[in-house]
Amino acid sequence: MFNFFKKNQPQSENLDVDKSTSLKQLLNKSRQKLGSSLSSLLLGEKEINEDLLETLETLLITADIGINTTDKILESVRKNASRKTLKDTESLYQFLKDTLDKLLIEDNQLKTNINETFVILIVGVNGAGKTTLIGKLAKSFQNQGKSIMLAAGDTFRAAAVEQLKIWGERNQIPVIAQTTGADSASVIFDAYQSAQAKNIDILIADTAGRLHTQDNLMQELAKIKRVIAKQNADAPHETMLVIDGSSGQNAINQAREFNKAVVLSGISITKLDGTAKGGVLFAIADELNLPIRYIGVGEGIDDLKVFQSKEFINALFD
Repeated sequence: MFNFFKKNQPQSENLDVDKSTSLKQLLNKSRQKLGSSLSSLLLGEKEINEDLLETLETLLITADIGINTTDKILESVRKNASRKTLKDTESLYQFLKDTLDKLLIEDNQLKTNINETFVILIVGVNGAGKTTLIGKLAKSFQNQGKSIMLAAGDTFRAAAVEQLKIWGERNQIPVIAQTTGADSASVIFDAYQSAQAKNIDILIADTAGRLHTQDNLMQELAKIKRVIAKQNADAPHETMLVIDGSSGQNAINQAREFNKAVVLSGISITKLDGTAKGGVLFAIADELNLPIRYIGVGEGIDDLKVFQSKEFINALFD
């Protein structure tokens, strides 16, 4: 159950964490694993040699940067070192920070101001935090003056439908739902028609959690997209994968398979405050060339942040 059901929550115009807690503090475990470890490795050294690069390779991989992305980074480091662009480990540290920053896509904001209902389709594996993220997103959009509707497309879990219904009731947000076991595509189709008829600004559609290895369930997601597209070729306008930040390298496999099935347009990552695996963001952005939309750094309603690459980099390295 959501822990932010209170009707009279203090409202804010944007998604932000408690100002008393910095992002650096919230990402402390990932910061220690990546930024602090790099600093300890490089800033006490002077010479860039093969032994150092081998240690660096191991560090990046264990920080969940991923093998493929690490290989690209190390190749670039070797080229620049051979050209004497990188003269010492201090310059190497800054080079790595800049290289990781460039992997992250800057233009990650949802363009919801369109002349029709903006449809966000939420997908992901079981336990990633999809339903909770939907509640937080809806509240944020509502605080910005948007009209919101929710579609309870996770028809396999009665609890997921009930969560959305309760949340909707307490925040005056309509929720379109059917009985447990109903066809998910049908639920979302009905919700889209209702949202259009009522001139709703944003429709957020939940879907059942599924393993990325379950082909039949992945095909069901593709069906949902086809059904919506029959009504509007541009919808869903956003297909967002929600990933549990603690899943590490498995998150890359999830992103690959979901992208094959439904063509993702963005990724949100939850539970980053409790994990040292934040480096996986770089691997995902690099391998799939997809923007990170939001990061979850706590349980509260305001603990979902619009992802800002510079802020994220500075939290990990400065």
